[in-house]
Amino acid sequence: MRTDAVVLTVAFGYLALLFVIAAWGDRRAEQGRSLIGSPTVYALSIAVYCTAWTFYGSVGRAAQFGPSFLLIYLGPTLAMLIAPFVIRKMVRIASAQRITSIADFISARYGKSASLGALVAIIALIGITPYIALQLKAITVSHAVLVNYPLAAEASIADESFWADKSFWVALVLAVFIILFGTRHLDASERHEGMVAAIAFESIIKLVAFLSVGIFTLFVMFNGPGDLFARVAATPELAGALSLDAVPGGATGWVGMLVLAMLAFITLPRQFQVMVVENVDERHIKRASWLFPLYLLAINVLVIPIAMAGMLLMSNGTDPDSFVLTLPLSAGLGGLPLLVFIGGLSAATSMVIVETIALSTMVSNQLVMPLLLRSRLLHLGSRGQLAGWLLGIRRVAIVLILLLGYLYHALIGDSYSLVTIGLVSFAAACQFAPAMLIGMYWRGATRDGAGLGLIAGTLIWAWTLLIPGFAQSGWLDAGFLEQGPWGLEWLRPYALFGLDTLDIYSHSLLWSLSANVGLLVGISLFSRQTPLEQTQAALFTEAMHPGLVQTTLWQGKTTRGELRALLDRYLGAGATARVFAGGPAASVSTAEPPPRDDQPASSALIARAEQALSGALGNASARVLINSLVRGEALDMESILSILDTTSETLEVNRRLEQKSSELARASEELRAANERLRELDRLKDEFVAMVSHELRTPLTSIRAFAEILRDSHALPEEKRVHFLDVVVLESQRLSRLIEEILDLARLESGRLTLEPQRLDLVALARHSVDAVHRLQENRGVVLEVAIEVDRAQVIGDPDRLEQVIINLLDNAGKFADHDAPRVRLRLYRHKTHYRLAVEDNGPGIAEDERERVFEKFHQIQRPGESADKTRGRPRGSGLGLPISRGIIAHLGGRLWVENASFLGGACLVMELPEAPSISSEEAQQE
Repeated sequence: MRTDAVVLTVAFGYLALLFVIAAWGDRRAEQGRSLIGSPTVYALSIAVYCTAWTFYGSVGRAAQFGPSFLLIYLGPTLAMLIAPFVIRKMVRIASAQRITSIADFISARYGKSASLGALVAIIALIGITPYIALQLKAITVSHAVLVNYPLAAEASIADESFWADKSFWVALVLAVFIILFGTRHLDASERHEGMVAAIAFESIIKLVAFLSVGIFTLFVMFNGPGDLFARVAATPELAGALSLDAVPGGATGWVGMLVLAMLAFITLPRQFQVMVVENVDERHIKRASWLFPLYLLAINVLVIPIAMAGMLLMSNGTDPDSFVLTLPLSAGLGGLPLLVFIGGLSAATSMVIVETIALSTMVSNQLVMPLLLRSRLLHLGSRGQLAGWLLGIRRVAIVLILLLGYLYHALIGDSYSLVTIGLVSFAAACQFAPAMLIGMYWRGATRDGAGLGLIAGTLIWAWTLLIPGFAQSGWLDAGFLEQGPWGLEWLRPYALFGLDTLDIYSHSLLWSLSANVGLLVGISLFSRQTPLEQTQAALFTEAMHPGLVQTTLWQGKTTRGELRALLDRYLGAGATARVFAGGPAASVSTAEPPPRDDQPASSALIARAEQALSGALGNASARVLINSLVRGEALDMESILSILDTTSETLEVNRRLEQKSSELARASEELRAANERLRELDRLKDEFVAMVSHELRTPLTSIRAFAEILRDSHALPEEKRVHFLDVVVLESQRLSRLIEEILDLARLESGRLTLEPQRLDLVALARHSVDAVHRLQENRGVVLEVAIEVDRAQVIGDPDRLEQVIINLLDNAGKFADHDAPRVRLRLYRHKTHYRLAVEDNGPGIAEDERERVFEKFHQIQRPGESADKTRGRPRGSGLGLPISRGIIAHLGGRLWVENASFLGGACLVMELPEAPSISSEEAQQE
């Protein structure tokens, strides 16, 4: 049952629920338990961007112009990618300067100019009023469709009287809501916590409602996406309706719409209100930078299916903007259309609430207050009385703005679709972008340049978009749209200067922003800034500079009593007390008497007073009031730059101190490591001396013992004497080899080992080495196998030293081969650009953890169950052969390591040397 009474009851019951949520949010804030201190709530509040245009108009635009509707949401997505840099800077500036609106922001940047703030407020009022009208139109049309379906909505509302228009009453209810929750405090820079909580709730409702329609369309009216797309493809007149060719203006239209949406997202007054003024923690921007684009994706993912279904099922006379409602109505449902209506109401009312708060603040602070400050009546107010007057002014502005929006809707709104009205307002808001964004990053931008740029851009916007709307509504003669004014075709609104290849929005944006930016930059280059402009320019462009967070800008003088009287008059006693208690004086011991009113006010107190007045009246009006009281001037540009330089120097000193501290920490760590290394080297030295002493003592002991026997035993048989002399000779040779090895090791470690590298054939050298040890291996019973897999192996090396290494490897392998059937295998082969010589044995092998230790000095491997000093009845060796061999190979650019034997199953030592570079034929002949 969709009677008017039921619909109105549900609608106004929903608005009453918003009152309850907002009141709850404000109560929680007063208790110190803020609802909006969450980055998720912050991201949902930014979704106020998704208005009735999104809820109804996106489907209508998709039905008319294909996927071009996506650009309206890709623009904000791109803007949120740079939010941690641009929007974060805006939040930092607004917090430091107590900014109340985008008009206040631009005014404060250019020397707190009252005229520039008023200009921005007027442009916003003219440009955004159609957008408020759009929301009221959406409410009216959706109510008419819901109650009168299947009759046409236009027919059902054509004869409605002023008092019967539901959007008029909704506007009045919203005016009450905004007055209650948007103007509870005079300070417009304070957070409207209840209002933000209600906006976040509405963002959830409109998302749920829209997704419900999309899911119903796909899976109830059709058998899933495949069925829907198949039916669209089978309908010739619809097959190309949603292709890229349907986008107005082609590729340039894509770019123009993308830029339009991105700039409007940053500069729309309501977006500035929720993103900047209502921000409670700039860290929330980080989550919003990905959560808000995710919200946009969710609310748009089913737009095309709904548009396709509407074009398939609805008659040609059905307004595409109403497909979201008419599709569930055509299925005979009652509950879902009512949910859709509430979702559309949420989308419309959330925008109206925030936009009206932003506009009313601009009207009050930028238009009304500068006029009242010139009036003598304002200065006659008693203590605290002016605060009530100012709140009253703001509340009257709220009612007038909503009535102005309703008037636009009643007179002109039917001439444009929802999206068309929205894009007109988008293009108007984009005119704020040059003054705001360029001013944030270029210190040279001046008030004159910003003002003239705004005027030129707005006039071109009005000529190319706003005035044609009046002509299409019948309020103006539409002839100038085709012939131009006075027959001047180059002034045609939709083809200015003969450019007629763009869609009307890209066309307007191109010319208006070109004039805006051109005049801003051009005039700024040839005009001078006032000292206050220079000061504000430095504060805005260097806003992220940590030294400017608490900078005090006043050097003038006044008494505490005069300052207190001024604040009492405009803010009331409570706000004044908070200003006077907010500084260092608040922490002074109670034993000291409080400062007297006849004492001079500190520069910090003057700055806090100006900030408090800025939050209530705007920066320009606060500046006028403080200037009327303080005898002196704010800091000039040189003082600001001095603060910046001093802070920069401090930061640089801190950075250098941190760098030195880090360097000292690293040096200390290196010294500790070096000390540990020295201790390790000292230990190794002691071990080396002990090992050398032990190794030298063994042959010396044998030589001495046998020499004493020969000296003292004169009757010793000749065979014994010869045997003992042979032992002495052998031990002497062993001693000589040991000393030579120690000397070689010393030369290696000191880098004094003499090598004579030359080009040689490793194959020939390996065969020669095998011949040298063949007889010794035979005597041991070792079977020596040779597998040389290359004909030539040209390497660079010292032949004597390489032969020493190969013989050492073969000798070791013979010693550690199997005791019963010893076998040794030498293999020479090519590996990529190297040659490898591997010597294997069939012994027990070398454990994994021992493979690097065998290259330590004097380290010897013993067989399992054998003592360390015997193998086949003779010593294993000195334990210096492998360390020396590895050092020789390393000096020749190669490697020596241990691995498992591939053929014999024991240990395998592999020597690898790089292949010698190729030589010319002449060099080969010389060799």
